[in-house]
Amino acid sequence: MVAIVANAAPAKKSRRFALLMAARDSEYVLKKYGGYRNVFLAAFGDAGAGETWDLYRAIDGELPAQEDLEKYDGFVISGSPNDAYADDEWILRLCRLIRDLHAQRKRVLGICFGHQVICRALGGHVAKSSTGWDIGIREVAVANLSLPRQCGFLEALRDQLPPRAKITEIHQDEVWEVPAGAEVLASSAKTGVEMFRVGEHLLGIQGHPEYTNDILISLVDRLLGAGSISVSFADAVKKQLAATGPDREFWLKLCKSFLKADEY
Repeated sequence: MVAIVANAAPAKKSRRFALLMAARDSEYVLKKYGGYRNVFLAAFGDAGAGETWDLYRAIDGELPAQEDLEKYDGFVISGSPNDAYADDEWILRLCRLIRDLHAQRKRVLGICFGHQVICRALGGHVAKSSTGWDIGIREVAVANLSLPRQCGFLEALRDQLPPRAKITEIHQDEVWEVPAGAEVLASSAKTGVEMFRVGEHLLGIQGHPEYTNDILISLVDRLLGAGSISVSFADAVKKQLAATGPDREFWLKLCKSFLKADEY
């Protein structure tokens, strides 16, 4: 476990978060950003807020101990090349941890694989998409103002919620059925569940708010090199990225509003 501590600022309450990495650093991200932990910290952290971000490499079996859960204000589960419905031991342990966090009403933000594994852990259904890979910039429909007022982290952004927002996607698995008691917050023509919540404390997002276009391009090149996608598919994604980008500012603000609800 690695802790990243921002410079202290007495004006704000000091917070502690756990980043549960379900993927290993790619050569590109390691070289350019120093690893995915720095990508997430740049996206979701607040410099000068006195925050501490502890890194756990969940994919290697590293998870916070039960006695340490109470010290965290929130948890973030990353994307992964693995299937959320697989029965690898580290995935099963992660599912058990999610259920424990749910029971304690701890805030958990799941990104891509994280979104899917939260769903699986709580009894929802995750499987391969019937339409194959979704890679690139996807426009999703965001739930409208009829949302119940008890959705505090969205209520804080009520005047800033667009009817549609673009997000970076790279996945071939998806949520087919959300857990009992969950509410779908966003959908797209490609994926029925782009975002869902369980109460005020669990939020899953299928896309990648934290990704910049260069990270996505590096992953496209890896998939192409592995023979997972065709040259024409890769070229189409790169052409799209040259013409448009995600509404990244909106998604980052939404994620921060969820993780730090009393500040936004």
